Amino acid sequence: MNQPGVQQIFFQHIKSNLASHLSLVDEVADLLNISNDSAYRRIRGEKPLSFEEISVLCASYKISLDQLLHLNNNSFLFSGPLIDRENFGFEKYLEHLLNQLNYFNSFENRELYFISKDIFIFHTFGFHELTVFKIFFWMKTILNYPFKSSDLFAMDELRESVFKIASKISDAYNKISSQEMWNIETIHTTIRQIDYYRQSKVFSSDQDAIAIYKGILSMLDHIEIQAEAGCKFAVSGKPNSMSASYKIYVNDFFLGDNFALANLNNTKVAYINHTFFNVLMTKDPVYTEYAYQHIQNMLRKSTLISNVGEKDRRRFFNSMREKVEARLRAI
Repeated sequence: MNQPGVQQIFFQHIKSNLASHLSLVDEVADLLNISNDSAYRRIRGEKPLSFEEISVLCASYKISLDQLLHLNNNSFLFSGPLIDRENFGFEKYLEHLLNQLNYFNSFENRELYFISKDIFIFHTFGFHELTVFKIFFWMKTILNYPFKSSDLFAMDELRESVFKIASKISDAYNKISSQEMWNIETIHTTIRQIDYYRQSKVFSSDQDAIAIYKGILSMLDHIEIQAEAGCKFAVSGKPNSMSASYKIYVNDFFLGDNFALANLNNTKVAYINHTFFNVLMTKDPVYTEYAYQHIQNMLRKSTLISNVGEKDRRRFFNSMREKVEARLRAI
């Protein structure tokens, strides 16, 4: 690590991952507990970094030494917190998600790509009954959180702070241009979750299921309106010149994993879901470029229904509504 060229590339990599309002010199000086002048000398390659300093910087900015030294060993560095009721509860998970979106919004050029087997989490947060159901289901059924009414779904069980975070997440998401790949199966996961609660008698009455299904219909209406406009806006809002671009692609033959990729000033960050909720993140350029090219390939083989393709767009959203309305008629 005593060659200035490698060291300068190292700091250039760190700078590319910093939000635009942050100073590389200030960040390095604070992390290494050194003066700004000492930080400058390290950044310029005039003073070699120690192994301890390399360790601190790699840990702080999630950098792999394999990646830094261009070692070709087919390994990639991923990181991410694990949801834990005691140390990293669901509310902290939502705060972490909000922080990630706010980080994305600190970049001038930002875009998100999504491939998912379920409705994208951000879409549900604009509709109260649907928000309550999804969060209650995740917390009680997936994460085994204790609730006062241990066996029954309750609309008032969630703290107000959870709804406030969910609302902020929705607002932050609407500021980021995104491209999403949908499939007719995307709606099925939520429908099966509602069916499970009905069959298990978790709902206090069928009115709960009816309210949630109506929430899904309202959500689909709003998503379709955004797709038609080709941009994002709040449920009660309207598109304007500042609205973020929004593209939906339909792919009839590909059922993907839960995967997201952010492109931030041409620096790519990949996110992979595992164990239902937990997320692994990497900025490894080899992996993220591979993932980005894979997404581009899948989008080329999909049908764009935003701005264009009115017939395909109506057919797609109507087919999802029919599935929800069939459940309502059955109730």
